[in-house]
Amino acid sequence: MILHTRLHTVICLMLEGKTRIIMPPRGGKTGILYIPADIVKDSSFPFQANERVLVRIEDGKLIVESEDKT
Repeated sequence: MILHTRLHTVICLMLEGKTRIIMPPRGGKTGILYIPADIVKDSSFPFQANERVLVRIEDGKLIVESEDKT
C-alpha cells in the first residue's frame, strides 16, 4: 500500500506469512488456523488477545474482522 501526502510518499509493507489449517481427525467440525508470530507481534496487527472475531468466506477468500465494528 502506498499513501500519498502533500509532501511525502509513505510505503507501508503488508506483512504476510505461510501457515497451515489444522483439521481434527475423524471429521471434527472445528479447524485451527495458526497465525505466524511475526504477523501477530507486528504493531499493525488489528486484534487483541482473546478478542472475538467474525470469520466468513467472501469471493474465495477467508475474511477475519473484529466482531465489534464500532
